[in-house]
Amino acid sequence: KRENFKGLFMRILASILFFIFVSLSAAFVYLYSQVTFDASNIIDFKPKLTTQIYDRNGELIANIFDENRIYVKYEDIPPRVIEALVAIEDTSFFEHGGVNPEAITRAIVKDIKAGKLVEGASTLTQQLVKNMVLTREKKLTRKVKEMIISMKLENELSKEQILERYLNHVYLGHGYHGIKTAAKGYFRKELNELTLKEIAILVGLPKAPSTYDPTRHLDLSLSRANNVISRMNALGWISDAEYKAALVEQPVVFDDTLTQNKAPYIVDEVLKEASKRFEDIKTGGYVIETSVDLKVQDMASEALKYGYNEILKRNKDANASILNGAIVVTLPKTGEILALVGGVDYAKSSYNRATQSMRQPGSSFKPFIYQIALDMGYSPMSKAADISRVFNEGSQYEWRPKNYSGGFQGYITLREALRQSRNLATINLLDEIGLDTAYKKLTEMGFKNIPKNLSIALGSFGISPLEFAKFYSMFPNGGEIVEPSLIKRIINYQNLEAVFEPERTFVTEPEQAYLMTDMMKTVVERGTGQSARLNGVQVAGKTGTTNNNIDAWFCGFTPEVEVVVWYGNDDNTPMRKVEGGGRTAAPVFKKFMESYMKEYPLKQKTFIEPEGVFHTAYEGLIEVYTKISPVPKQDAQDTLIKQDDEGLIF
Repeated sequence: KRENFKGLFMRILASILFFIFVSLSAAFVYLYSQVTFDASNIIDFKPKLTTQIYDRNGELIANIFDENRIYVKYEDIPPRVIEALVAIEDTSFFEHGGVNPEAITRAIVKDIKAGKLVEGASTLTQQLVKNMVLTREKKLTRKVKEMIISMKLENELSKEQILERYLNHVYLGHGYHGIKTAAKGYFRKELNELTLKEIAILVGLPKAPSTYDPTRHLDLSLSRANNVISRMNALGWISDAEYKAALVEQPVVFDDTLTQNKAPYIVDEVLKEASKRFEDIKTGGYVIETSVDLKVQDMASEALKYGYNEILKRNKDANASILNGAIVVTLPKTGEILALVGGVDYAKSSYNRATQSMRQPGSSFKPFIYQIALDMGYSPMSKAADISRVFNEGSQYEWRPKNYSGGFQGYITLREALRQSRNLATINLLDEIGLDTAYKKLTEMGFKNIPKNLSIALGSFGISPLEFAKFYSMFPNGGEIVEPSLIKRIINYQNLEAVFEPERTFVTEPEQAYLMTDMMKTVVERGTGQSARLNGVQVAGKTGTTNNNIDAWFCGFTPEVEVVVWYGNDDNTPMRKVEGGGRTAAPVFKKFMESYMKEYPLKQKTFIEPEGVFHTAYEGLIEVYTKISPVPKQDAQDTLIKQDDEGLIF
């Protein structure tokens, strides 16, 4: 009976054990099948990455991110980083299959002896699983699931792939995700530039990122790093000399802001443009190379603030909260934007007046009317009537425009009319060449939303400073409009690149554009733009002041650089009568260019005259002309003009 009972007991025990085994196996198979999705998130690793924006000299402008993470491939991670990480976190990493039974047993024994949890046994693979797809709750089911996923990962991925994912995903404090990000953030170094002590600080952070954050608790961080170094020495992975040198090292730790946004107006525009081609621009880990020069951006910002402060000095009653300005600096031949400042203080107003504000250009638009006339056969010596006229253009409303400085001069050359910015001469010229013709030509150039009436001669429509800079490029660029561009190329984390090329629009022949440039040189040399003159460098440009001094412009260029400056009140209320293009905006052009030339001396200081431009003596001046714009055969007839009570009229 005893033997029968023993046999029965063994069969029952075997059945129970078999049942437990089958149940555990079934549970394991079930859980294994359930973790496929969680594992796939790690296998098909697609982390949120930081997009970095750089200036033309390779200087970082800003980091853009949801999670601040710069990706690094395994082959670009120094072996010493791997050694330090494995030494302190998982010495048997390259031997186990995702779970370390020996470590688990050792941890259980220590926990039982202590009567509490004193030692964990998670492998690096398990840590990756816990951080990426599971919660940190201390439940047996979660731990089992963690182990199962870890084993699945070890079957699907190589050890190197697991380490690559771990080191790119891990949070290292201070908002830094991934070891490359932390190296740049804490030490401003690439991984291959780190010292052993710096590496030890980084690999020691995952245990408690906030506690060991070297910007907050340097003493604790160094102590943890020394534990890493000691462990490496105990394993024989570093020599005693390296060990001793690393222990006494005191690395320099930087407490940088995460975004490091040095040019917010630029960043806003870059993201707006880049997002048209890349929807994930903020999380895709792109490198954006721009045409911007941060030094030039700072110069432009300082010049804009200078002009702003000068306005406030002249008018103690000015409302500093609504007064503002914008400045755009480009290389007109390439379209590259060197600087773009959309306001005097981004912190107070992020509204970008350089790109979003639609302001009337006033007289700064006149060169485009004169260019059309030149292309139709007029020359700088041709004459326009600076006389009073009344226009109604088929409506009951009568328009009697006036010159800004008053008075009438009769027939004057186009050069003289532009030099003095004579409104009446320009309006009469537009009427003479034909409103329909001019409107068609302006539309072909690309101007939009311009009114089809004679007021366009005075710039009676809205345009942004950046858009205006585009059209002004036709003069220094020999008759070709070049679209201003901020982005040169965008590179994704796989090193695939997209190159941005500016659009170009041919408008007129180089010699015709030169005639206009030569006329605008006169504006600066002895006209309304004299405040923009530079010593030893030719400058061409045009001032602009709208009705009631609401807007003040100066659009100018040297043979190499183009600058558009605007000031006004954000609510379109008038500035003081003394504020205009010549007094308000032109000095800012000069202020900026003097700073620019100190840093970047101009290689070309005079405008190059293209073939097909000829010279002649005319009314005491040496004038320029072309075959298309020849010397006038005869002067205009003064007999067409008579005097009335209000001045000279037809």
